[in-house]
Amino acid sequence: MAIKVVFCLPSLHLVGGMEKVLTIKANYFSEVFGYDVTIVLTDSKEETPYFQLSDKVKVVNLDINFERIRLYPIYIKIFLYLYKQFLFQKRLSKFLVSTRPDITVSMLRREINFITRIKDGSKKIGEMQFNRLNYRDFNTTHKLSIIKDFFSKLWMNQLIYNLKRVDKFVVLSREDLERWPELDNIIVIHNPIERLPERVSDCTSKKVISAGRFVEQKGFDMLLDSWKIVNKKHPDWSLNIYGAGDRTLFNEQIIRNGIETSCTTNEAIRDLTDKFCESSIFAFSSRFEGFALVLTEAMSFGVPPVAFSCPCGPKDLITDGVTGLLVTPTDIDELAEKICYLIENEEVRKEIGKNARERAKDFTIDIIAREWDKLFKSLLISN
Repeated sequence: MAIKVVFCLPSLHLVGGMEKVLTIKANYFSEVFGYDVTIVLTDSKEETPYFQLSDKVKVVNLDINFERIRLYPIYIKIFLYLYKQFLFQKRLSKFLVSTRPDITVSMLRREINFITRIKDGSKKIGEMQFNRLNYRDFNTTHKLSIIKDFFSKLWMNQLIYNLKRVDKFVVLSREDLERWPELDNIIVIHNPIERLPERVSDCTSKKVISAGRFVEQKGFDMLLDSWKIVNKKHPDWSLNIYGAGDRTLFNEQIIRNGIETSCTTNEAIRDLTDKFCESSIFAFSSRFEGFALVLTEAMSFGVPPVAFSCPCGPKDLITDGVTGLLVTPTDIDELAEKICYLIENEEVRKEIGKNARERAKDFTIDIIAREWDKLFKSLLISN
């Protein structure tokens, strides 16, 4: 009998790492392992998944529409959220009890607050696609910081309570593993890439690439300031950034920095293969990550990375000077210096690119899926 697995996530139409990773895993589990896989969503019922799902993967939308809450004033939002959360618990409970999965995986969204209380017979797994320091990141830099700090601690205590009740809690990096001393049911399983691509970069072009959503987290503002330094030394090199979101502020910064002839921001591309293959350096400027999937993808194409050693992911992926160059987080000058180092040392660039591709082999879905399969079967045997 096939192992029956249910994943819980708000939606699949967004261009995000969480959606991409779940798609890769669900496709592999169903097509290679023969699992019976269902993804349960709460929002965006009319939207098509951004990443291609296998026909063997079932999708169920509970049609809760948490996203619409933001359209209402605050005094309505509170009551509307509580009602929708009640509705979500009721509908998900009914689905799980009728479906009777072997494994239910919460991606640590709203269902983590009640999923262990659902008596459907399944083993419950919590999967963290962020890191502890920045999950539900509260901005505490202004006058409401005391209030926000209070609610942040209250929320984290509630999360810890719920995570102690799951059968297993999965984090993405060894770095983040150490930040959960309260838990003894925690393991590390890295995020996978789909495969090692056949095509690779020869690292000879005068192009640097970066990719990610145009949000503060990705640190493109720091990258653009760093590129201003690089551009003065190497005006014949270019930087191309790809991603979803509003690029207006970044384009304005490009003009202020006087780098518009060597730097462009571009819309998200579903398949970055051509862009990776025509680039010689990958610049990674995130302030924080869960794991930094795009970094692994760049490495798989033999593109040597220069990366802030932010929490979490880069230090799990990169051996400094061997499979990439690590940079002190938020240090714009050092980022520019190390990009320039690879620009000026072609043989080093090529060698690091080769090593980076070799390291990326460890994160292909063929390898990572076996870790998930081992976890699922160990939990089911313990029944």
